[in-house]
Amino acid sequence: MTANKIHTSGRLPSLRHALLAMLAAASFVLALPATSHAQQQGRDLPDFTELVERVGPSVVNIRTTEKVRAGQTPGGPPMDEEMQEFFRRFFGIPMPGQPGPRQDPRRQPRPGPEEEQPRGVGSGFILTSDGFVMTNAHVVEGADEVYVTLTDKREFKARIIGADKRTDVAVVKIDASGLPAVRIGDVGKLRVGEWVMAIGSPFGLENTVTAGIVSAKARDTGDYLPFIQTDVAINPGNSGGPLLNLRGEVVGINSQIYSRSGGFMGISFAIPIDEATRVAEQLRTTGRVIRGRIGVQIDQVTKEVAESMGLGKSVGALVRSVEAGGPAEKAGIEAGDIITRFDGKTIERAGDLPRIVGNSKPGSKLGLQVFRRGSYRDLTVTVAEIEPDRPRRAQGGEPRASGPSSGAAAQSIGLVVADLTEAQQRELNVKGGVRVESAEGPAARGGLREGDVILAVGNTEVKDGRQFEAVLSRIDRSKPFNILFRRGEWAQYAVIRPAR
Repeated sequence: MTANKIHTSGRLPSLRHALLAMLAAASFVLALPATSHAQQQGRDLPDFTELVERVGPSVVNIRTTEKVRAGQTPGGPPMDEEMQEFFRRFFGIPMPGQPGPRQDPRRQPRPGPEEEQPRGVGSGFILTSDGFVMTNAHVVEGADEVYVTLTDKREFKARIIGADKRTDVAVVKIDASGLPAVRIGDVGKLRVGEWVMAIGSPFGLENTVTAGIVSAKARDTGDYLPFIQTDVAINPGNSGGPLLNLRGEVVGINSQIYSRSGGFMGISFAIPIDEATRVAEQLRTTGRVIRGRIGVQIDQVTKEVAESMGLGKSVGALVRSVEAGGPAEKAGIEAGDIITRFDGKTIERAGDLPRIVGNSKPGSKLGLQVFRRGSYRDLTVTVAEIEPDRPRRAQGGEPRASGPSSGAAAQSIGLVVADLTEAQQRELNVKGGVRVESAEGPAARGGLREGDVILAVGNTEVKDGRQFEAVLSRIDRSKPFNILFRRGEWAQYAVIRPAR
């Protein structure tokens, strides 16, 4: 009995050691999958090498030229091509210090032989194997000649099939066959956080590859289309190049960046390829894009406005003005209405309305819903056709209706303004407003600058300089207030804060 006890007790330490060893081994085995998973995650990071090899030949470099007479300066004093494109596209203004040329008619140069001068650079990608190429409209705008260079260094003179400034999409054609066309992806399946890649010619550096992730979808920047926002490095010269998913499919056209410093700051925008393809098909068929219009000027519905009107939440498009005799007026739409539905589609935000109306066929009768003074009303509107884009004249080429003026109220926020001529109002499609001649102090800090057109102050529309001064004088300028203004095709608000 005693011996057995000693024997048994003598085995216990060995058994304990064995159990501990087994537990340690099990723990090691259990730990292996975690380590393997971490290693697998490392191996799963995107490798773009095969993607670049497969899609790279479908991306092209685009350079444009303009023809000038010998001795004539093309479009003004010479400047760097990339910087000219940067200021024109990304800030919507001509390069500082580059006004349109004012020539003395007595010193006009004698006609001479035409010479080609470089005008701009950009990117594009091959849509079809027979030579249709997609790019940005601003890349080919104003060009006399367009040249497309492939990755194999072959260069072709291209002809512009069509360009649409509202969506910034253009199609050009080169005489070639058997070209490597891109594959078009499904933007609806694109997810925020997904890896994407861009190929283009930033600053003329051909076949440059950058990558990042999708930062947001349906980003409304005030343009005609909702953008794909990414953190892919995009710079002047990338314009018109493709944004690609990891399957090598084009999901967007790189078009814009947001920058305060003049360089890439981690925010870039691409045109969704489904919208661009729809535009491209019309350009290839008719050379232009046909869009619908109903003749209203709209704005966002703020939370405060929605609550004060009894709408509940900030949805729809607030009608700021109605074109006299236009489709909307004939349908019974009034200024102050909030359009909540159009053709059966819900208007979640103001930017949805022009896109839905624009895609409507001119001449069609469509239903819409408005919220007016606490209740909904159903109306029917006959869609008209939007006027084709007209070439813009250089700023400063037209006399103004009156000289610059600056009353006490305008001076208090650092503004000097001038009335718009009737021709300027027609060109901008506005019924009034004032042009900013100079902006300093609070106005400049709020974002206003020379050339902006002020349409409203504190939600009150202004027709001319006299009314602008009257409205501004009634504003409590000791508190922040808003100014609605136009810059190019964009309407936006500036918040003016008291002088410091």
